[in-house]
Amino acid sequence: MGTLTLILGGARSGKSAWAERTARAEGGDHVLFVATAQALDEEMRERIARHRTTRPSSWRTLEVHRHVGPAVRQAYNGERVIIVDCLTLLVSNIFMDIPDDPHKAREAALEEADALIATARVLPAHTLIVSNEVGMGIVPATRLGRVYRDVLGEVNRHMAAMADNVYFLIAGIPMVVKGENPSG
Repeated sequence: MGTLTLILGGARSGKSAWAERTARAEGGDHVLFVATAQALDEEMRERIARHRTTRPSSWRTLEVHRHVGPAVRQAYNGERVIIVDCLTLLVSNIFMDIPDDPHKAREAALEEADALIATARVLPAHTLIVSNEVGMGIVPATRLGRVYRDVLGEVNRHMAAMADNVYFLIAGIPMVVKGENPSG
């Protein structure tokens, strides 16, 4: 049975960097990095390229924007650590694929979370899932923004309830919310 860790924080709080340091410490070269971002514009292509340079070349990368749990199971090749970066973009991808039906998008997001949880439980690896905490800022101005915020909050709560460990990063410093003290 694998271990599941949820890493939450605001934008630019150091979530991904901390997940990568933890993966290096625990997995060395045996890491599967799962990227959910889609390169839909030039700025995002540049972000993705910058992120790729921070990861060791020995790590395997799986780029998948939906149905992440099954894709990870299929791609898994004995890695000690799996990083899913990030749940925030995964939920956003769902809303882009299902823009006119918030209820259907919510159900799809919860199904994605359940599939990730099931995958983390069945694979003998430490799965680190990165997600933004978006509920601490201003109320979004649009209905879609508010629905997205609410759904991501629900998905994060569900994931946290099922996780072995939950950390909240503030200015690069991990705070234990649930589970063990962080090593990185």
